[in-house]
Amino acid sequence: MNIWTDICVNLTNKRFDNDREQVIQDAVEKGVKRMLVVGTCLESSQKAVELCAQYPQYLRATAGCHPHDAKTMSAQSWEQLSALFESPYVIAIGECGLDFNRNFSEPEIQLEVFSKQLELALQHNLPVLLHERDAYKEMLSLLAQHPKLKKVIHCFTGSEEQVQGYLELNCYVGITGWICDERRNAELQGAIDVIPNERLLIETDAPYLLPRTLKPKPAKGRCEPIHIEEVSQQLAALKNIPHDVLVAITTLNSTQLFDWPIDEAIL
Repeated sequence: MNIWTDICVNLTNKRFDNDREQVIQDAVEKGVKRMLVVGTCLESSQKAVELCAQYPQYLRATAGCHPHDAKTMSAQSWEQLSALFESPYVIAIGECGLDFNRNFSEPEIQLEVFSKQLELALQHNLPVLLHERDAYKEMLSLLAQHPKLKKVIHCFTGSEEQVQGYLELNCYVGITGWICDERRNAELQGAIDVIPNERLLIETDAPYLLPRTLKPKPAKGRCEPIHIEEVSQQLAALKNIPHDVLVAITTLNSTQLFDWPIDEAIL
């Protein structure tokens, strides 16, 4: 039986408020038995940890500050966020990084908040879930200063040249439903060829990035963890390996990156 690991699910998002339990149940029944619930600010990180306590067999959490929310960090929120890193459910720091596309927080503040999270990741021996948009050079520069850091570039959508830069820094690479979008996936398809199997991870980024290849379209028009199969099928075809092998590889990679052993009870 395939056991998928979805390394980025925004299960605390309000679009799941009315049926969160059902979404998790549907995913588990499908075989998506390992989901990493992502925190993007103090509040969502706290909620992610609380959700994990309800479903400890299937869920783990990240805790961190997304670049959009960098301007919200205060001394008190840093203290509260750091306390979450001690939770047994928190297995990574993030979603953190740099987003110079919309600059909801000023670049200088983003750099400061991101740098602090990288330092905290080293202190707590936690990997980081990275977000980067229109800040590639700045991201590589900061990551190069922390060579021992374990890291995954979340929702990679870039070029072969860009992925080579991340691979040279020993990053894992997360692939989403972007790979299923024929309107904008050509560059990413070229990059897939150079990503070693042992560096691949898969994610839905639900409720965002609903795979365009999905038929029929879900009535609620959102992405869910259950849709991870669409991503893994597309990726397996591009890598020219059997689908069940791709699923097994990416789950194994998640155990190694996040130090997240597979619970025998879910097998």
